[in-house]
Amino acid sequence: MLPEVKIDKLIHGGQGLGVLPDGRKVLAWNVLPGEVVQIRSTKSKKHYVEGVAENIIQASPERIDPIDDAYLSTSPWQIMSFEAENKYKQEILSEVFEREKIDYKAPIEFIAIKDSLHYRNKMEYSFWADDTGLHLALFNRGTHGKRVVEGSSIAHPAVDETASKIVEVLKAAGIRGSQLKTVIVRCNQAGEAVAALFVKDEDFPVLNGLAEVCKGIGVYYSTPKSPASVITSKLYIAGDLTLTDKIIDAKLIYDVHSFFQVNLPVFELVAERIKGLCDKSDTIVDFYSGVGAIGVSVGASILVDSDKHNVAMAKRNVGNTKIEVVRATAETALDCIPSEGTLIVDPPRAGLHSKVIDQICESSPDQVIYLSCNPSTQARDLDLLKDCYDVVLLEGYNFFPRTPHIECLAVLKRK
Repeated sequence: MLPEVKIDKLIHGGQGLGVLPDGRKVLAWNVLPGEVVQIRSTKSKKHYVEGVAENIIQASPERIDPIDDAYLSTSPWQIMSFEAENKYKQEILSEVFEREKIDYKAPIEFIAIKDSLHYRNKMEYSFWADDTGLHLALFNRGTHGKRVVEGSSIAHPAVDETASKIVEVLKAAGIRGSQLKTVIVRCNQAGEAVAALFVKDEDFPVLNGLAEVCKGIGVYYSTPKSPASVITSKLYIAGDLTLTDKIIDAKLIYDVHSFFQVNLPVFELVAERIKGLCDKSDTIVDFYSGVGAIGVSVGASILVDSDKHNVAMAKRNVGNTKIEVVRATAETALDCIPSEGTLIVDPPRAGLHSKVIDQICESSPDQVIYLSCNPSTQARDLDLLKDCYDVVLLEGYNFFPRTPHIECLAVLKRK
């Protein structure tokens, strides 16, 4: 156990920051600003230490009891009130853009709805087997160790119910933990669920009981050489793996593999905001479009995405409209960036490719609407675009309550 340390603030990424008596920085989970704690180290380097607070010597008045025993695995900000969470997220967001010296004078508004539990429509669980049988499990934060869970309080009830039913079928069939990797369960707002079971056994048997636990389930061999649940080969599918939800007025189809937002009520607020910012008479192009959740909802003319599952669903979602769906990486679809109208981008955490940034400045659309799940790389990109564009709007959204993740919407106007 490390010496006592006072936590100064929460930082982007979700950990608390403090300084040890020897001058090393501490990045810790299970802490709040102002608390004095003792840390169990999980990583020790020359200039910093990472860890988890195991002894809260002086607690913050904002600390509350977490709902889940395994809260650190999925939602480490269960230790604070929802009001405190939104306050700290707003502060972190402002600090990120100030650090990059983004020229935006107004306070950054942070938008959240009251429902902070049972919102996730997708979860991935691992497995654990012991003398009592097979169980759902999650990895302990900062380690390779697992812990048994029955579900998560941030998951939609249909997700955890389906995951538990899958475990019961596996147990009844005598499946060993060593044969399994993970299970991904996704549901729509109506509570229909689909799943993808990733196994490490190429000869995994066909289990008839799986077809009865949800709308559809796919069983996939995933090579043990990769720790991630990647599809090496499809073994079999039972039922239909697609779901349907409505965003604004658009009916959207997606499947268990395609990218789709996990908190639809909050996402719909963003989609409505984006739609209000777009002029229907203008050209609208949606990069990193996924299944078309934004682009179809706002009336885009072109959707660009590189993932085959996303593109397959996007083509179904555009139907008989004139919307063009392009399968390509953003950096190879530069000709699709318009010279007028609106470009919408919703890139992965790494942010925009440098070629995309260069082409935005060269093509110079009237407006760029940038939705990001990583404000740090978003702020970097806005700084790279500052010679061509002014930032006229920054808004934060709490897509992921009880976690440190922040979604941010930026609107840029051509100079």
